[in-house]
Amino acid sequence: MRKALVIAITVAALATILQAQGRGGRGGRGDAPGRGDGREAQGGVLEDNGGIRYINPGSPTIPDADIDKFPIPRMPDGHVDLTGPWVGGGSNGDIERDGGLKPGELPLQPWAKDLREKRVAKDEPYTACLPMSVPRVNPYPWKFAYEYQSSGLTHIYVLHETGDAGAHRVVYMDGRPHPRNWVNNWWGHSTGTWEGDTLVIDTVGYNDKFWFDSRGTPHTEQLHTVERWTRTHWGRIENDFTLEDPGALTRPVKLHFTGRLLRPDRDGHADLMEFICLEDNEYGRAANIQIGTGTDGKK
Repeated sequence: MRKALVIAITVAALATILQAQGRGGRGGRGDAPGRGDGREAQGGVLEDNGGIRYINPGSPTIPDADIDKFPIPRMPDGHVDLTGPWVGGGSNGDIERDGGLKPGELPLQPWAKDLREKRVAKDEPYTACLPMSVPRVNPYPWKFAYEYQSSGLTHIYVLHETGDAGAHRVVYMDGRPHPRNWVNNWWGHSTGTWEGDTLVIDTVGYNDKFWFDSRGTPHTEQLHTVERWTRTHWGRIENDFTLEDPGALTRPVKLHFTGRLLRPDRDGHADLMEFICLEDNEYGRAANIQIGTGTDGKK
């Protein structure tokens, strides 16, 4: 009797397992290893069941199936709502490749090419928690925030989850010009205007300390950028980005980047998360080296 009961239980268990496999097992879709187990690459976002979440800037933005279903929202004053938050719209790994250029097409002057080749990961400014600036910071979650006063829209703030603690930019929308006396800094001085539904951000006054990408692409304090942000669909934003730097480039160059809306059903949250850059932690992680006095991690 006991033997028959054990056999019956075993047969029932095997039937349950086979039925689950027929439905696709854990993922419910007949997933291959690495799919349906809580770890997928979607639009550059990688998630892990262990609680680790990070962005892979080298992955292309993957549009959602429902990206055209909803109308593009607008603010009460009629301006298009660009607030987001967004993932993408810039480059971290290689500004030339990610901006849509062919290898060698970025018009760097000879000295700038030489400097890029000589730069090494341990000298990466971000390893000291210094700002990434634009367009490098944009592959990571970010958003626009509109400020309205009695006169209307006066400022747009660009808030970034990653880059440095409390990273943000100020875009003046009140018609003011760039100042004559300006201390060059990481984010520069930005003014904004509307061209139809496109937000145009004009920025000057950068310092020359940040790198355009992890390759170490340089620039000078003569850098002038123009960003043209257009929400082409409910879940997509386009950035037509113009670089002009007579100190480092032989001519102006136009790049193109795409971002997607941050969504709770895909990303687990729908707003920016707190990020605190701690220098001792970031040194080894960002530069892909161990902490130590040498590049090999030896003390």
